This record gives sequence, structure tokens and C-alpha cells, in this order.
Amino acid sequence: MRDLLAPYEADQDVAVVMSGELADCFSSKSEGISFIVSQVKDVFPKAHFYGTDSRFHTRATPELAAANWLAMADLLREKYPNSLLVDMGSTTTDIIPLNRFDLMRGQTDLTRLQQGYLVYCGFLRTHVATLIPSAVVNGCDTPVSTEYFASTGDAYVALGRIPESLFTADTADRKGTDRISCLRRLSRVVCADLEEIGEEGACDIARTVVQVQEKLITTAIRKVAGQNSTENTIVAGIGSGIVSRWIGGVSLTESLGEYADALPAYAVRKIFGRIR
Repeated sequence: MRDLLAPYEADQDVAVVMSGELADCFSSKSEGISFIVSQVKDVFPKAHFYGTDSRFHTRATPELAAANWLAMADLLREKYPNSLLVDMGSTTTDIIPLNRFDLMRGQTDLTRLQQGYLVYCGFLRTHVATLIPSAVVNGCDTPVSTEYFASTGDAYVALGRIPESLFTADTADRKGTDRISCLRRLSRVVCADLEEIGEEGACDIARTVVQVQEKLITTAIRKVAGQNSTENTIVAGIGSGIVSRWIGGVSLTESLGEYADALPAYAVRKIFGRIR
């Protein structure tokens, strides 16, 4: 991390929001938080860290764990007070009722999972076998392997829903993101080669993945919207285009451009600017 941050000027105030403290290289969230804070402050001694209490901190504290979603809500809640924010990233989908900001403050990823505000399913990195138990391949219902052979990004590229340049996550086999590579990975999900089931068979798997993901996420969105009486939906994240096709809504890409794809980082900078 020091190497990544080294090119930037150290003698300046910096706003930070984190989401990496749960990585399995740490034995606990507190260890992860302490490590990240230490690494950042080694380069930026004046760093301020946004927490799930919607405050900035200068030292490690439990409130710093996975506060990225709240930073987005904090930024947008005044402009879109009765909206539902749906942010689909590479790994997860956040569903945030902006009219309930005070009640959302202090939530953890655990409580958000329990209440439906966090769906651990994303645009690129979600393991195919966690979404589907089987797929109809060339007319035959076929159980899938639970090995990590392919991810959701493979499905979207295979079906032509996104160009390979948008598949920016690591692939299951660490190989290319071109369509043929994606089709090969999808074929392995049913313990086959692409030559064995053909392009259409691999696309059968991809279609099943996308259909199941759409149902999972749109069901969660409708549930949260109904429970919180939101009036409209705004979408962000690298999967915003897909979500817009599913449910409509206003894409923040139109107003924020590329910042909508990295909304937590943009949000924490803007929030910090308010208090300076």
C-alpha cells in the first residue's frame, strides 16, 4: 500500500473510506482496520477516515469497517431525499433508502445483510456456483460444479452485454477476458470443455446466471423500496447500466460521469470538503 500511495503528496489532508478490513489475510476486522489506518497514515499523517457513525476519525476504531456505502448515502441524501440508491459494484450490490439515513447510520455489513440492504452479489466477481445449482445445457438440466471456474463477468461478456474491456476483475483462471476465454470458463462450470458443449451450451449457462442474478437483486430492491416508501431509484456503480435495464431509475453516470463508478471515493472527498 505504501508503494501505491507514494506518488501522492504527503503533506495534505486526505479523506479515506475503507472496505478491505474483512480480507482473510487479517484475523479480525479490528486487525484489518488497524493495518489499513497504519499504512495510510505512514504516507498521509493528516489522513481522516470516514466511519459508519458518519464522522471522520484520525485513528483506528470499529466504526471504520466497511463505511463506503454510508459515504454514498451521506453525499446524496439531500439532493435525493426520497430515493432508493442502488450501487452495483464488481462484488456486491448496496440498496440504500436515502430517506432513512439516520436509521442506517451505525449499520454493519452483518446487519445490512440481515435486513436486505446488502446483497453479496456483484457485476463481475461473483462465483457462478453460488448463484445457480444447475443450468439447462443443450436441453438437459445439468448440475454445476462448486469449483471456482467462472464468475458473473464471464456471463456478461459471453452474452455480449458488456465489452471485455469492462471485465476489470481477476478471472477464475487468471487468463483473458475475451469472449472465447469467458466461454471456456463457463463450460468448466459443468465439467466440460467448450468443444464439448459448444458456444450455445456455454451461453445457456451464462443466460441462467444473468436471469438468476436479476431476480435476486430486483427482488431485494423491491422489498427495500416497499418497506421504506421510497419514491424513485437512482443507480450507480460499474453495474449501473445493467440495473437500469432491470428496474429503470436515474443513472448517476449522467450527472457524475466516471465518478459514479467509484462513488464512495468521490463521496468521501466531497463530504470532507463540507467540513473543511
